[in-house]
Amino acid sequence: MLRRNIRLRREYLYRKSLEGKERLLYEKKRKIKEALAEGKPIPTELRNEEAALRQEIDLEDENTAIPRSHIDDEYAKATERDPKILLTTSRDPSAPLTQFVKELKFVFPNAERINRGGQVISEIIESCRAHDYTDVILVHEHRGVPDGLVICHLPFGPTAYFELLNVVTRHDIKDKKAIGTMPEAYPHLILNNFKSKLGERTANILKHLFPMPKPDTKRIITFANQSDYISFRHHIYEKHGGPKSVELKEIGPRFEMRLYQIKLGTVDQTEAQNEWVLRPYMNTTKKRKFIGD
Repeated sequence: MLRRNIRLRREYLYRKSLEGKERLLYEKKRKIKEALAEGKPIPTELRNEEAALRQEIDLEDENTAIPRSHIDDEYAKATERDPKILLTTSRDPSAPLTQFVKELKFVFPNAERINRGGQVISEIIESCRAHDYTDVILVHEHRGVPDGLVICHLPFGPTAYFELLNVVTRHDIKDKKAIGTMPEAYPHLILNNFKSKLGERTANILKHLFPMPKPDTKRIITFANQSDYISFRHHIYEKHGGPKSVELKEIGPRFEMRLYQIKLGTVDQTEAQNEWVLRPYMNTTKKRKFIGD
């Protein structure tokens, strides 16, 4: 199993290293296509390669014309099977953190929760790879308050690090009748204001934690971005007065997330390359919006 993982990782890194060359070749083909379409002369720097490139262009179809990226590789099999998620915490979790993770287990369909105990992260990741888990979610705390969420996609990454803010669990709400029970049906997803390239990347990581729902399911999960703070809300809806009368009911938990890092690897790989890191002390950081409008 170890040799197989090493081989797969090596193949993935090799494909990733070819991206630059494939992108350069794609740009050359694009320039030749544009010149031929507009009746312009072939650019001078491409005249020596024109014959070979035109032969390649003739052999391409809609699937091979655009080069694949490592992002395509990461989620290539996501549509073939439902996600299988492992939830765990930092070591020696407090009662509020344990309660929060118990509730997250019902938020993410097909999730399993384990007690961290004395296990090392690398052992957890290796075990999850062996048992075909698609994602590992780690929840951290500070003085009994959940303050960090790490989403690690398997087998090769990426790993997204989020800060957690304003966490309100179902357990904190005294009126249990008002919130009702939590359904386990696959939810519909609402991803609002993830408009930039980084926003699309973040939405891609979040949406692949959930399987495809049935059209008539009444459970809705919302990730709404505003000023780079992502609000998580969990609702069910009911139609008491016909199709035009929809009543939303929040069933919790609720919290805000703030992305601060994406790594091109799994959480146990310290040598993994950073795809994006928040730089909060730069002069322009407060003015810029990285994920959406």
